[in-house]
Amino acid sequence: MNVKEFIEAWPVLRKQVQSLRLPWIDQMTTQERDPFQVLVSCILSLRTQDKTTAEASRRLFQIGRTPEALAETSAEKIEKAIYPVGFYRVKAQRIKDFSREILRAYNGRVPDSIEELLKLKGVGRKTANLVVTVGYNRDGICVDTHVHRITNRWGLIKTQNPTQTEFALREILPRKYWKTINRYLVAFGQGICKPISPLCSQCLISKWCKKVGVTKKR
Repeated sequence: MNVKEFIEAWPVLRKQVQSLRLPWIDQMTTQERDPFQVLVSCILSLRTQDKTTAEASRRLFQIGRTPEALAETSAEKIEKAIYPVGFYRVKAQRIKDFSREILRAYNGRVPDSIEELLKLKGVGRKTANLVVTVGYNRDGICVDTHVHRITNRWGLIKTQNPTQTEFALREILPRKYWKTINRYLVAFGQGICKPISPLCSQCLISKWCKKVGVTKKR
């Protein structure tokens, strides 16, 4: 798949994704687009299933939805609320720590640039891009394992890790696709283009895909 083919395939992919389940964070932000809640939910989602992330986020936001509230909440109380997300003890302390830092350095407002977000402990490029795109509706490319795997499987790019994938996509994709590529490819990757034995027989854009690295399909 080259860029021209990507542009041709995109409306077809978007139509197929409408029948799939969107990631929790995208579901959440259809009702409320709050950068701090996006940041917290993204931290919780790392190494954690979507359903668990959703339940943990709801419990935590009943305790507090702002940097002020969570900075004043004990790490133990945060731990209890977010369990059993992966690395819940580490994440609880990080949430408390960056809540304090947002109050101290940014007057309680979550930074709106990737560069400033990366200064917060525990925030990587995936999280920073998600806050910028979903929380602030600004241009960015959030790359998780699905985006990295699928764009390489298509043959659109050839990269070794998500960071390389982000910068490669920034080079070749028109900006109109940046903000939504993560939303669509997470749903697509979970429902159709699975890591092992993808459902190629159900994929509506199979004709454009080079199927790089696919040894077994259904």
